[in-house]
Amino acid sequence: MQYLNLRLLSFILLLLLILLSQGTAVSKAETAAQQNDAPATEITPQPLPLLQFSGAIGPAIGEYLSDEIDQANRLPRDQRPPLIMIVLDTPGGLVTSLRSINQAILASEIPIACLVAPPGARAMSAGTYMLYACHIAAMAPATTLGAATPVQLGMPSSPQDSGPDSGSGSSAKERGSSEKASQKQGAQEDDTGESTPQATPRDNQDAMAHKVLNDAVAYIRSLAKLRNRNVEFAEKAVIDAATLTSDEALAQNVIELIAADPEELVAKLDGFNLVIDGETQSLSLAGAKLVPHQQSWRNRVIATITDPNIAYILMLIGIYGLLLEFYSPGIGVAGVTGGIALLVALYAFQLLPVNYAGLGLILLGIALIIAESMVPSFGILGLGGIAAFALGSLFLIDAQAGDLAISLPLIAAVTVTASGFSLWVLSSLWKARKAANVSGDDLLIGASARVVKGFEKYGLVTLGGECWQARSDTQTQTGETVRVLGRDKLTLIVSPKATQPDSDKP
Repeated sequence: MQYLNLRLLSFILLLLLILLSQGTAVSKAETAAQQNDAPATEITPQPLPLLQFSGAIGPAIGEYLSDEIDQANRLPRDQRPPLIMIVLDTPGGLVTSLRSINQAILASEIPIACLVAPPGARAMSAGTYMLYACHIAAMAPATTLGAATPVQLGMPSSPQDSGPDSGSGSSAKERGSSEKASQKQGAQEDDTGESTPQATPRDNQDAMAHKVLNDAVAYIRSLAKLRNRNVEFAEKAVIDAATLTSDEALAQNVIELIAADPEELVAKLDGFNLVIDGETQSLSLAGAKLVPHQQSWRNRVIATITDPNIAYILMLIGIYGLLLEFYSPGIGVAGVTGGIALLVALYAFQLLPVNYAGLGLILLGIALIIAESMVPSFGILGLGGIAAFALGSLFLIDAQAGDLAISLPLIAAVTVTASGFSLWVLSSLWKARKAANVSGDDLLIGASARVVKGFEKYGLVTLGGECWQARSDTQTQTGETVRVLGRDKLTLIVSPKATQPDSDKP
C-alpha cells in the first residue's frame, strides 16, 4: 500500500513538471511574439543629422561637412542615422573645398539628401556640383541652380576670338559659346556611344582655359551619370552657364523632389527607394527627428579669418603694428598685436587662393609710402606706393566668387586712408621747411641779450632765460642790451646796440 502511494505521488509530480514546462514554453513564445511586434510600434529611427550653411564654399565649410559625414559613417551600423540632410544656399566657392565635400559624399554609406532652401536660395557654381553629387537632390520653391562655368583670372581669350574693341578677356557667356562650338566640331564617341565634348585648344594662350573647362565638364558629367540625372543640362551649366528654377529642374530630371523645408522633405522621403553601392534601399523615416549639427568653434573661427576682408584687415594690422613697434619701441603692445595679427592672416591666406604678385604689390606699396616720409621725393614715392597698394589689394585674392573677393569699398577706404597719410606727411614736411629755426646758431645770431654786469672784454649776458659767457670789444654797461654777432664754442660775441629796448628779444 505504501508502495502504491509513492508511485501515485511520483506520477502526480511528473504531471506537474510537464505542465510547468509547457507553461514556460508558452510564455516564452508569447514574449517572442511581443518582441517581434515591438519594432513596428516602439522602435523609432536614429535622429537625422541636419547640416546647414549659407555663403561661399570655403575651407571652413569644407571641413565642417566632410567631418560630419565621416563621423556619421564611423558609427556602428546599428547606430548610424538612416539619412544625412544638407541644407545649402551658396553662390559658389573654391574648387578644393568642393572636391573634399563631394569625396566625402560619394564615399558615404549613408544616403545624403541636399536641399536648396529656404525659398529664394540658390545653388550656383560649386553648389550645382554638390547637388549633383548627393544621393538625393531637392529644392525649395523659388530657388535656382546652375551657372557652373569655372572662372579663371588672368586667362585672356585668343586674338581670333576677341575683336579689336574687346578687353583682356571675354565674358563667361562668350567663352562658353565658343567652347561649345569647338566641342561640337571635335566631339568623340565614348564607350557608351554618347557624344563626349572635347574642347580643342586654338593656341597655347587658351590651353589652360580649355583644360580647366574640360575638366569641369567631365567632372559634372560623371556625377550626373552616377546619380542618373540630366547629363545634358549638367554640361550646359558648365559650358553655357545655364540655370534652372526648381520647377524646371524637377521637370528635367536634375532633382528628385521639391520641398519647402527639411521637415517636408523628410516626410516625402519616407519609403523612397535609392541605390547605394549597387543595392536598392528603401528609406524608413517615419517618426524620424532632425537634429541640427552646428559648426564647431574651430570651424567658426576658420570661417571668420578666411573671409578675405577679415584676412586683409588682419594683414594690414600686422604690418603696421610691427612697423610702429620698430619705429617707436615701447612696452610691446603694438609689436605683439601686429605679430599675432600677421600670423593669423598668413594662416588664412594659405587656405585661400592668394595671388602672391598681389601680396608683393601691397608690401611694395607700404614700403614706398613709408619711404616717402624719410626720403625727399616730392611725392613720387608716395604716389607710386598708393598705386601699388591699390593694385595689390585688387589682385590679392585669385577668385571672383562674390563672397571670396575683397570688398571694393574696403579697398577704397584703405587706399584713401593711405593716401591721406601720405599727404599729411608731405604737408608736414613742407610746413617744417618753411618754418623758422628754433635752435642752433641761426637762432642765436642777431638776437638781443642783456648784460648782467658791465664788462670791457669778458662778462656775462642773459639770453632766452639762459646765462652765457660773452665777449665784447667795447665797454658794456650793466643792464645794457647787446646784439649777438656770433658764437665761439660756449662764448657769445656781442656788441652794444645803439638803442636800449625794455626787454630781451629772444
